Amino acid sequence: MRQKRFLIIFIGLLVHVLVISAAVDIKNLNIWPMPKDVSHGHGSLYLDNDFELKTDGSRYPDSSGILKDGFLRLIDLVKGTHVIEANFSHLDSSLLLKGIHIVVSSPSDELQHGIDESYKLYIPAAQGNPLYAHLEVQTVYGALHGLQTFSQVCHFNFTTRAIVVHQVPWTIVDQPRFSYRGLLIDTSRHYQPVAMIKKVIDSMSYAKLNVLHWHTVDSQSFPLEIPSYPKLWDGAYSVSERYTFADAADIVSYAQRRGINVLAEIDVPGHSLSWGIGYPALWPSTDCKEPLDVSNEFTFKVIDGVLSDFSKIFQYKFVHLGGDEVNTSCWELTPHVSQWLQNKHLNGSGAYQYFVLRAQEMALSHGYEIINWEETFINFGDKLSLKTVVQNWLVTGVAQKAVAAGLRCILSNQERWYLDNLDTTWQDFYINEPLTNITDPKQQALVLGGEVCMWGESIDASDIEQTIWPRTAAAAERLWTPYDKLPKDPAQVVGRLAHFRCLLNQRGVAAAPVVGFGRSAPLRPGSCYMQ
Repeated sequence: MRQKRFLIIFIGLLVHVLVISAAVDIKNLNIWPMPKDVSHGHGSLYLDNDFELKTDGSRYPDSSGILKDGFLRLIDLVKGTHVIEANFSHLDSSLLLKGIHIVVSSPSDELQHGIDESYKLYIPAAQGNPLYAHLEVQTVYGALHGLQTFSQVCHFNFTTRAIVVHQVPWTIVDQPRFSYRGLLIDTSRHYQPVAMIKKVIDSMSYAKLNVLHWHTVDSQSFPLEIPSYPKLWDGAYSVSERYTFADAADIVSYAQRRGINVLAEIDVPGHSLSWGIGYPALWPSTDCKEPLDVSNEFTFKVIDGVLSDFSKIFQYKFVHLGGDEVNTSCWELTPHVSQWLQNKHLNGSGAYQYFVLRAQEMALSHGYEIINWEETFINFGDKLSLKTVVQNWLVTGVAQKAVAAGLRCILSNQERWYLDNLDTTWQDFYINEPLTNITDPKQQALVLGGEVCMWGESIDASDIEQTIWPRTAAAAERLWTPYDKLPKDPAQVVGRLAHFRCLLNQRGVAAAPVVGFGRSAPLRPGSCYMQ
């Protein structure tokens, strides 16, 4: 009966939202990213000192504790670093919010691409006792998003020393626009400590991003332990700048409990010089060390071993196989590889195709679908597995061509969504539209979303956070909020973005000021909200 009443309440509230949401002045709402539908009032409530979580364990038992942990993180976030000294003994009890009641429909806590991330959040005005906020979701990961939104409408009141929810009653009906909302980090060009990777994951959850693309290795270093081929991480910068296999599993688990998938990448056959430090046979020769030796069967045994080990911990349905910036001249200039090419009746470009397609077959055999950088599509798109996702980063118009060919696509165009381009402003990030020039609904559905890329040449643990934020937040709203709710002029969101940047600072994230270019320092003394 309780659940039925809860559903009836939400049906009524949904109608209410649909009627008045268009009239809501979103410029006065400090929520990021902006929800799909939102309405609010003008009252205030106080969070009870014993603010509690209520659930229906018969539907979602929370045996893994994901929901409970998410609730405890909510409490930490809304309290911040403040000491709560509120005395409610003389306060009307109808102004106390006793807790939040969460109903999760699906009993599963499996995190995977395309799961339902929607939520419906209702925070009542002062009425009745006890008073609870209500959160209705299909999956626990929708609940985590709803809790993040709840955290943004809570504020510490310096007069009462209590946590206050302003603008009640709130009714928020929300879901993401795109299923893939990613951030790439690069741990080859500079090593990132595990603690920093976890901080990045936390900050991603605040902006409702859901994919951490871990560019684990590259030419410069191979920091990740591969049990099947233990000498690969001899290519790390040092013995202390490494990730054990258990570290990687821990990062995946940490992200999953925050609703974030981890996409692992091995970039083959190029960007691979570091592989040969431990296994020199992977190099065409000691004078010509990349791409990986296409003529050597050992090369493909190692790749298969890496993917086999990946499948034990990286449970996301996709694996990234790179495939970009492959210079085949090394193959053609190395005698034994050149001879192999002749025997196979291949030139350099043909060998490139052979390598990529063979790596794809291996990934498929381990249960993965594949993401490749766009060069593979440009060079031999009609040969790629239909389970390929094309990541567009270089050439304008590739996304349109990929979806027209029936392949899925992710947008990461370098002129707008590469964070290492420090002169690219947050406004550029905000207006970058994944569906540009894609008008056919069937083709639009093939655009999974987008990803901003934090390439590591000029960042390490000292400056990664201020290079990522707040520009990534601008892209995060583009990927979450319905297109018709996004203003064409970024100036309309600058105050709200500044508020979110300050919120990140308050949560211990070193987000740079909104004013200026990527990771600029504050220009002068002043309020966080004015920088």
